[in-house]
Amino acid sequence: MYEKGRVQEAACWAHVRRKFFDLHQAHASPLAAEAMERIGRLYAIEAEIRGRPPDERLEVRQTRARPILESLHQWLEASLAKVSKKSETATAIRYALGRWAALTRYCDDGRIEVDNNAAERALRAVALGRKNYLFAGSDAGGDRAAAMYTLIGSAKLNGLDPEAYLRDVRAHRRPLDQPRRGTAAVECAALGDPGTDSYIGVRLTS
Repeated sequence: MYEKGRVQEAACWAHVRRKFFDLHQAHASPLAAEAMERIGRLYAIEAEIRGRPPDERLEVRQTRARPILESLHQWLEASLAKVSKKSETATAIRYALGRWAALTRYCDDGRIEVDNNAAERALRAVALGRKNYLFAGSDAGGDRAAAMYTLIGSAKLNGLDPEAYLRDVRAHRRPLDQPRRGTAAVECAALGDPGTDSYIGVRLTS
C-alpha cells in the first residue's frame, strides 16, 4: 500500500509506549521507565497544541518535538547495543526503530496525530459487533454499512445524536438518479467544517 508513495504511513506512538509499559510492569525495568518518560515529553507537547491549526502544530513540533525525537532515536540505538538481542527490551526497542520514519511523520505534518487512539475508539463498535454481522450479504451491503458507520461516527465527532441526524438526513434528502443495480446510493450532505476530521459529505439514500 505504501510502495508507490501515494499513501504514507503514520505510525502510532501509543503502541510504542505500550511495549515499554508492559515491560516495566513485568520487570520494573529502569530502561523502560526512561523510555516512557521520554515519550511522555512528546505527549506533553501534544496536549498543549491540541485543537490548534495544523500550521501552528507543525511549527511547535518542529521546534520542540523534533529535538526530543532525535535524542530519543540516539538513546534507543545506544540502549539496543547494551541489551541481549533476544530480550524483551530489545524487541521493544526494535519495534520503535523499525518504524522510525512512520513514527516521526507526524512531526512533518500538522494534520497528523501522534497516535491513532481516536481512530481505534471510533472502530470499537465495529470490533465489538463484528461476530454478529460477519457477512454483509453483498458488496452493496458492505458499501451501505461503510456509509452508515461514516455517518454515525461523524455525527458523534460533531456532538450530534446519530439517530436524530439520520432521521433528518432521510427526511430532507434530495432525489437522485436511479443507481446502477447492486450499488449503494449516496448523496452529499454537509456536516461539520470542511477540511477538518469531523467533516462528512456522505448521505445514505434508499
